[in-house]
Amino acid sequence: MAIKDLIRPFPGVRRLSLVRQHLRFAGSANFWDRRYTQGGTSGGGSYGSLGKSKAEFLNAFVREHNVRSVTEFGCGDGNQLSLADYPRYIGLDVSRAAIGLCKRRFADDKTKSFFLYDGACFVDRAGLFGADLAISLDVVYHLIEDSVFEAHMAHLFAAGNRYVAIYATNALIRDTAPHVRHRHFTSWVEKNYPQRRLVQVTAGPNSGSGRADFFIYGAACQHES
Repeated sequence: MAIKDLIRPFPGVRRLSLVRQHLRFAGSANFWDRRYTQGGTSGGGSYGSLGKSKAEFLNAFVREHNVRSVTEFGCGDGNQLSLADYPRYIGLDVSRAAIGLCKRRFADDKTKSFFLYDGACFVDRAGLFGADLAISLDVVYHLIEDSVFEAHMAHLFAAGNRYVAIYATNALIRDTAPHVRHRHFTSWVEKNYPQRRLVQVTAGPNSGSGRADFFIYGAACQHES
């Protein structure tokens, strides 16, 4: 037996640890604000090869479809954004600490604006946050509460005047950390936004059962050239 097998937690021990983590979990927004406040980052998906691959896909999409404005729900610490090439950008996040990081990082960039987001208090009837492209990257599977997930999706689709891009898993995966909840979100979109059409699905750069992919939605009457 290898040493790694000796130190690997038994399934029952791992499950007990997950139960304890879930009991201590105080909600999605609280988790992320605390993480950023304590010096944490948006996670490995926004850095290294994964962050670069996502940026390459989105930058190419923006150029190909002449996207002039982008609104992102869940801008995080701004590292993914630092790799982006968007003509005009609005970033929203539930974490005050994350907004502070982005505010400082992009202080001299007049094309970027940032706002603190509270889904329960967010009302944009005038379409002030509307953009050619609305994006949600590595966010959907971090929305634990149903009400938070539904608000996020509603505001995301309302903001995407031409396109909505979601980078997420799309399957039910069990035994995850308390800040992770995988969903089959495309069926939710079909039910709640039938006027939107899934026009593109592109495999993400990761691998395995927990791989996230790119899902691009357009308007139901929109035709790709």
